[in-house]
Amino acid sequence: VRRERPYAGTEPAAPLVAGPERAVLGAAEGRALRAAMARLPGRCARLLEAMLSPADPTYREIAGELGISQGSLGPIRSRCLGCLRRMLAAEVAVPELRGRGR
Repeated sequence: VRRERPYAGTEPAAPLVAGPERAVLGAAEGRALRAAMARLPGRCARLLEAMLSPADPTYREIAGELGISQGSLGPIRSRCLGCLRRMLAAEVAVPELRGRGR
């Protein structure tokens, strides 16, 4: 019998802040995400956009659209998300490092 363990993410959950502060933070996060998506290599941006589409396409549809095998989507998606994660981590780290030198 396997025991379920609670997921311990690497990042703390964002506090539930309402009002203008949250709106500003949300807008800044959205801009950072769009900028990072635009810099993704190769077909990564197209793949992630398709997977996040409100149309909710199937793996078969996404594979057909991108011209790759359905079995390749998972590994490619994983590499693309890793690349996006590294880009966003760098975006967050840079302002923190700048503030320390002053």
